[in-house]
Amino acid sequence: MKNLIRALMAGWFVLLWLPWSAVGDVTSSFQEGVQYQRLATPVPTATGDKIEVVELFWYGCGHCYSLEPVITAWLEKKPANVEFVRIPAVLGRNWEPHARAYYAAQVLGVADKVHKPLMDAIHAQKRTIFNEEQLAAFFAEQGVDKEAFLKAYKSFEVETKLRRSLQLVQRYGIDGVPAVIVNGKFVTNGTLAGSTAKIFEVVDYLLAKESKTS
Repeated sequence: MKNLIRALMAGWFVLLWLPWSAVGDVTSSFQEGVQYQRLATPVPTATGDKIEVVELFWYGCGHCYSLEPVITAWLEKKPANVEFVRIPAVLGRNWEPHARAYYAAQVLGVADKVHKPLMDAIHAQKRTIFNEEQLAAFFAEQGVDKEAFLKAYKSFEVETKLRRSLQLVQRYGIDGVPAVIVNGKFVTNGTLAGSTAKIFEVVDYLLAKESKTS
């Protein structure tokens, strides 16, 4: 009986030890300046006492579209002390309509409803949805009143959100998307992480790092 108890205890020890040792093996290779970079100047977060994870994206970006399933899977197991925020980046004049559309969707309370269908329409269905009129027509397809969309698209609230986005992109110092900012301190992307699919492996490492210091 004593031998059986010892065997069971040993088994439990192995089960408890293995996940942490596996995590250690994976994350020990993540290095500042290699898989992620520290921002020159930390940017204040907007998520209170929660650790902020910001995805900067553009609807026209193929890599952003490839990242969507990774984000969806990650959100299902996201720690309770983490807040995920999407910010549409504007790194060119032709990016602004999509940023306005995302913020208009927020104002209208349909961002979650429209986000993936718009990505799918542009990348999977190869539809041309890049200007105000095309976006209004697409939103109407999703059950959003066209006039309500156009009003929100040009609203003061959307203008304010857009200005805030432009300021944050500048402060983060990014020049491409997708990029992910962790707690206003660190940035990673597909190039740094090694691939788009690995971005959130680095994010999880940085979250563990931030959780220890918070």
